[in-house]
Amino acid sequence: MLNEPTTHALFEAAREAMGFAHAPYSKFPVGAAIRAEDGKVYKGANIENLSFPQGWCAEPSAISAMVMGGARQIKEIAVIAEKLALCPPCGGCRQKIAEFASAETKVYLCDESGVQKVMTMDELLPFSFKTEL
Repeated sequence: MLNEPTTHALFEAAREAMGFAHAPYSKFPVGAAIRAEDGKVYKGANIENLSFPQGWCAEPSAISAMVMGGARQIKEIAVIAEKLALCPPCGGCRQKIAEFASAETKVYLCDESGVQKVMTMDELLPFSFKTEL
């Protein structure tokens, strides 16, 4: 478990965000927190909808908050789920994160006690789809 103050603060932000999840169907709340290039922390939670494909995960919710806050680059991200010891982002979220992250961006997988596993985006999504902009 990592106890660095900034990493712990990111974990706490993800755990706080999880408390705002709207998960009446799956009963699977998830929270995410991003530290962006501006140093600010942006949070998101999963928001379900009865039309299941129309809901969204915690990670894109946090990305949306980051973009609306004026930031564009994820420096590190923490993810936590109430019902799993470690909850790595799903495949779609991995690609969404990759759009705003580098291969070295740290991904912290957390449980209720803190960060339990640290990965880079390259480890989480090897051979990610990239295109020239």
